[in-house]
Amino acid sequence: MLTEVIATRYITPLREGGSLPGLVEADDLGTYVMKFTGAGQGRKTLVAEVVCGGLARRLGLRVPGLVTIGLDPVLGLGEPDQEVQGLLKSSGGLNLGMEFLSRAIGFDSLAHRVSPGEAGRIVWFDALVNNVDRSWRNPNLLVWHGDLWLIDHGATMIWHHNWPGAQASAAKPYDATDHALAPFGPDIASAAAELAPLVTRELLAEVTAEIPDEWLEGEPGFDTTDTLRRAYAEPLLARAASVHERVKGLDGTAHLDVARGSK
Repeated sequence: MLTEVIATRYITPLREGGSLPGLVEADDLGTYVMKFTGAGQGRKTLVAEVVCGGLARRLGLRVPGLVTIGLDPVLGLGEPDQEVQGLLKSSGGLNLGMEFLSRAIGFDSLAHRVSPGEAGRIVWFDALVNNVDRSWRNPNLLVWHGDLWLIDHGATMIWHHNWPGAQASAAKPYDATDHALAPFGPDIASAAAELAPLVTRELLAEVTAEIPDEWLEGEPGFDTTDTLRRAYAEPLLARAASVHERVKGLDGTAHLDVARGSK
């Protein structure tokens, strides 16, 4: 299970994303980017972060460390911003925290070079989890100490918003046309050969075991949280074997020209 800490101070909202995450301090003296159960898609966004973050880490990709953060709604009483105050008041209980990478900078395709191997591993991973939110417009990549770090996986695994259609949705191709790393010639075949064999039923059971029960309870159509955990694992297991054959739009050159034109 993820380590649990308690929020002791709300520092500031981070307004780059639509879900209004916030920077908080916790009782372990750490600083975290906190995502709230009361925002946007609620707990499903946090589940996606746990599954994708845990899976990425086990596949050797760099992602910030995750914790669960206990929040007392009283923390929001002194907030002058009514939107932030409402978010804190509606998110009492267990929320999600990501390690704050101090002084990290946003990825810029014109300033940072990425090898075809690393680009391939990231694009393959995004295809696996069907990440629709790592485009050149919004890379959700940070550069920290010279390395690429993956952030913000709330908009992944869209099938968990419609479980009856999960298997059919998971079988669909992945469109990488606007992917932030498309211009770098991602070596998808090598990534698949390296990473797909690692995505086993046992690995996925380990990853999904990190999802807090309270974020899974009450999901329509599932009698137990363990049944729902297996439902999260099955599409990923099926997808890992062949998704590299269904990645579309990786000629790369057009994307770099678009990125230059947007500067």
